[in-house]
Amino acid sequence: MVGTTLVELRARVEALASSCGSYYVVCGRTGERPVPVSGKRFPDRATAARAARATARYRRALRRYDPRLPYYDLIVCEQTGPLTPADSPENRSTSAVGAWTLSAPVLDGPTGPGRSDRIEFCHRVAAAVFETLSDGPFDGVETAVMDAYFDLAESVADPDDLCLCLLESTATEIGARLSPRRQAALLTDAAARLVPATPSSEPVASALTVLQRRGLVGTFTCAPAAIDRSSGTRSVAVTLSEYALSPREGRLPVLPLAVELYRHRPTWSPTAIRVADADADTADDRKDEWRVTVELGAEADPDGLSSVPIRERV
Repeated sequence: MVGTTLVELRARVEALASSCGSYYVVCGRTGERPVPVSGKRFPDRATAARAARATARYRRALRRYDPRLPYYDLIVCEQTGPLTPADSPENRSTSAVGAWTLSAPVLDGPTGPGRSDRIEFCHRVAAAVFETLSDGPFDGVETAVMDAYFDLAESVADPDDLCLCLLESTATEIGARLSPRRQAALLTDAAARLVPATPSSEPVASALTVLQRRGLVGTFTCAPAAIDRSSGTRSVAVTLSEYALSPREGRLPVLPLAVELYRHRPTWSPTAIRVADADADTADDRKDEWRVTVELGAEADPDGLSSVPIRERV
């Protein structure tokens, strides 16, 4: 199974990594540090080169699911100093290229213009979810997600549209086939496979900032958090525009928001995401605007976190 191969290859890269290494793997064209080497360092050049080759194999395996997955020219770089948040894919910079010492490239495939951040972000999230489905008791969901995606790949030509459709169909299948508790477990595991973010006292705003930077959200505003002591929950009301994922059968896919919330490791876990169409109760010309309430709780049972019904109000 390709999923098993993905898990094994990621485990191989993780086994090669070292917290005190000075070598890492990066795309020589774009400065991107792709999954599964993002955020990892290695003790010497030879080990980093092995990780680069494993990463190329990983992405070739994933490309069997998605022929449009971006290609990278993987190279090994040496850089001394501690691994800081600025080294992560979310904060990468190519301004320090002159300070790198490079090995020969490990080509992942055809070269060409770099893809958008949105495409790569969607593929990162999808890859983490695929791995979790393949590595857990989710065979029925995994098959449904793959079948839906193969159908989409035959009908959607634009890679940007396809990556969004991939997340939409994945969120829909997970929401329809798993209980809220199992959804929460799945998304927690998937987020743990991504580069961890610095914990934030405002995880909702931090998660939405990442989605905005990656092109999945236009603008957003967050109201101050409201605490319900009787239920032990905290809720944040959000208004956002230009959300890239589209409603499906009266439900809005919110999987990328939920994964980002878990990735930012809030003190209280996400327990529910509720949405309403803001355009329905406004008389002006604003379009594609949503009112969202994100609920976080220390012990509350989770509600839907993958694809949620669109309500009249939240």
